Amino acid sequence: MKFVDEAEIHVHAGNGGNGCASFRREKFIPFGGPDGGDGGAGGSVYLVADENLNTLVDFRHQRVYRAGRGENGMSRQMHGKAGDELTIRVPVGTVIINIDTDEVIGDLTENGQRLKVAQGGDGGLGNIHFKSSTNRAPRKATSGFPGDSRELRLELKLLADVGLLGFPNAGKSTFIRAVSAATPRVADYPFTTLHPNLGVVRIDTDQSFVIADIPGLIEGAADGAGLGIQFLKHVARTSLLLHLVDMAPLDGETDPVAQVKAIEAELKQFDPALLKRPRWLVLNKADLLPEEDRLKAAKDIVKRLKWKGPWYLVSAIGREGTWPICLEAQKFFDEQRRALRESKEGQVG
Repeated sequence: MKFVDEAEIHVHAGNGGNGCASFRREKFIPFGGPDGGDGGAGGSVYLVADENLNTLVDFRHQRVYRAGRGENGMSRQMHGKAGDELTIRVPVGTVIINIDTDEVIGDLTENGQRLKVAQGGDGGLGNIHFKSSTNRAPRKATSGFPGDSRELRLELKLLADVGLLGFPNAGKSTFIRAVSAATPRVADYPFTTLHPNLGVVRIDTDQSFVIADIPGLIEGAADGAGLGIQFLKHVARTSLLLHLVDMAPLDGETDPVAQVKAIEAELKQFDPALLKRPRWLVLNKADLLPEEDRLKAAKDIVKRLKWKGPWYLVSAIGREGTWPICLEAQKFFDEQRRALRESKEGQVG
């Protein structure tokens, strides 16, 4: 199924029911007085995160959602029934934005997390509320209040631990196939990845992390060029970035160093905080170079980049050097979780 990461919907909460204006009419009670009940409240609209969903494609087919209307009040002081609530399931990682104000209403990052996006209207008051010492027979009742109506934009941001960055054809899809059970499309031409792919890397029984293959970026992506701008937001949630580089371009003219710097410029323009995120350099396609020249070429790229972080020399297609990266990534996440746990324990103490 094609990945759909953005959709617009219109939600309508239910209107409140009208209050009732009636009077008690029973034998031998000629002046029973007002007994009109209140209208029921309208149903509200909720979004709930569901880990079984991974796309927003359903919202391309249905865009309008309505909660139930509250029933009108009745005589004998009977209140109307409240309208049925409406719960809409969305994938975990969905951001909800009010289109009219461009305000982020919420961010559903955990399975089962629930968010009210439209409040149902209150029910109207029956005439029993308007009885007084000077007005024993009020004929006044109020109408129910309208429920909220909102235009919402839903944006799905992948919840991955590791994000793969790189130009088209850098070998990102091949890398994720090498380290996980994911099977993204692989071909010898650019832009074979048209939507993000997720893969789970299993290190041990209780050790694993999620890796995301993001469509390749090109220069100008932050301004809308190419496909990458649609998915740059997905790396915003990742804790670790793997920057893949084709260290042996077939045309012989493409400079891997220039490509790394171009991607860095796009990240900076899109969100400067991304450049501060842990990022490891992965020099891919080492198999295209003579064995005796691989390490020298890799060190030359690292030197020219003045790279200070971890770097790795791999051949994703041959699965050479990919597993050590996964082991180091797992250590990185284990340390991250341990530090977070100790921080929480310190706050409690």
